[in-house]
Amino acid sequence: MEQQRITIDDDYTGELSGSSAAQRRTVPGATITKMSVGPMDNNTYLITCSATGRSLLIDAANDAGRILQLIDEQAPQLELIVTTHQHHDHWFALAEVAEKTGLPTAAHPLDSEILSVTPTRSLEDGDIVTMGDLTLEVIHLSGHTPGGITLALTENDGDGRVHLFTGDSLFPGGVGKTPDAERFASLVDDVETKLFARFPDDTAFYPGHGKDSTLGAERPHLQEWRERGW
Repeated sequence: MEQQRITIDDDYTGELSGSSAAQRRTVPGATITKMSVGPMDNNTYLITCSATGRSLLIDAANDAGRILQLIDEQAPQLELIVTTHQHHDHWFALAEVAEKTGLPTAAHPLDSEILSVTPTRSLEDGDIVTMGDLTLEVIHLSGHTPGGITLALTENDGDGRVHLFTGDSLFPGGVGKTPDAERFASLVDDVETKLFARFPDDTAFYPGHGKDSTLGAERPHLQEWRERGW
């Protein structure tokens, strides 16, 4: 029996669950495909250069078979698998996807030891990942885990709108969960200085679970987050 292709919805809303179709957003120079996987509705992201077809996968989180099918159908020129942080729900499928594709993997060195695959490449603050005509900057955000990273994609046009893939460091409504006050302070400080202070309100961000948002929508609540402590 022929395998049914993964449904891709081009009417992008950013809201989906494991039972729904993947969604694809087209921006200048790139497409962003978002798919929910596993029992915790983790988001896995496929970023593809429109000019070259070269792609990057962010978080091989779960459902290895679906991720491999997505790669086969939508990203035959996938070049790298990036893990945003060390929590198991974000790399449950990493070993199988890496083994069956033979692709290199990447993560921040402070989070790499616990991963199921030793990263081929270490990604540290300020590093640049090149994918075809696309460039993505690595931004280190410490607190949710020691080596959490965000990838910043800037559109290839005069406008240069930014798209941030934040893992579990930033969500609509607050920063990611932290185990104590010290690490909460580290994370909220990093999020404020490295993201909100740097990028404009139209910057879109895509978290490791759930729906997307923009920095503009969340900016008015930064002080509220600090005061509540989570």
